[in-house]
Amino acid sequence: MGTWSGAEELEDTSPSSNCPICKGTGFVHPLLASGKPDYGQVIACRCVREEIEKERQARLQRYSGLAKLHSTMTFANFDLKRVNLLPEQRQNLEMAFDLAVNFAQSPDGWVVFEGVNGCGKTHLAAAIANYRLQAGKTVLFVVVPDLLDHLRYTFSPESKVSYDQLFEEVKNTPLLILDDFGEQSTTPWAQEKLYQVINYRYNARLATVITTCCSLDEIESRVSSRLVDPKISLVFAIIAPDYRSDRRASPKKMSRRTRKER
Repeated sequence: MGTWSGAEELEDTSPSSNCPICKGTGFVHPLLASGKPDYGQVIACRCVREEIEKERQARLQRYSGLAKLHSTMTFANFDLKRVNLLPEQRQNLEMAFDLAVNFAQSPDGWVVFEGVNGCGKTHLAAAIANYRLQAGKTVLFVVVPDLLDHLRYTFSPESKVSYDQLFEEVKNTPLLILDDFGEQSTTPWAQEKLYQVINYRYNARLATVITTCCSLDEIESRVSSRLVDPKISLVFAIIAPDYRSDRRASPKKMSRRTRKER
C-alpha cells in the first residue's frame, strides 16, 4: 500500500499546463515507502484538492449566518462597557470575552455559552467565527433552526447539494458554531439530526461552540450529557441581562456606582 503526503507528489508526463505537478491531468502517483512511485495507484493532485477545499469553504459560507448580520460582530466592537451592569455581571462578561478570544486563537474542545437573549453570547460566537475566517481557516457558523431548514431543502429538486454531502460537511467541519441551540422545532427528525451532529463531533473531538438560551436540563439528555462532559466541554453561563435594557436605563435611575463606572 502506498503512503502519501503533500511533499511526495510526483510530476506527471502529460503535456504542460498551469499546474507544474500534474501538468493539468489532476492526478499524480503516490510514493511507496521505498521512495519509488506506485504506478498502480493515482491520487488527486494538490491543485485539485485546493480547488475542492475552496469550493467546500464557499459552500459552507453560503449556509453560514455570517453572510448576513453576524459578519459585523467582532471582538473589537464587543461592548464591555455596558452602562447598567452590576460588578459581578461585568466581571462575568469580561471572563466570557477572554474565554472566546482564547478559544478563537486556538480552538480546542467545546465551549457552550448559556444566557438570556441579548446577553452577548451570539456576538462572542460570531466573533470567534470571524476571527478564524480572517485567519483563513474553515468554520461554519449557523443558527440551528436555519441549519435544519438547509438540510430539509436538500431534498428539493432545486437543491444543488445532496443531503449526504451537506450533512457530512456539517459534521466534519473543523470548527462548527451552532447558535440558538434549543430554539429549533422539537420534531423527532430535528432531534435526531442534531443528536447525530453532536454525537459525531463529540466522538471525533472536533472543535465546537454552542450558544443557548435554555438551561441544560431543558435539552434532550442524549445531547446535554455530551455538552456537560468536562473532558471536552466548558459550559459558561453569561449572567449579563439583555443589552437592550441598557437603552432603557435612565441616567436619573442609574446608581451612583454605575455613574462612576462610566
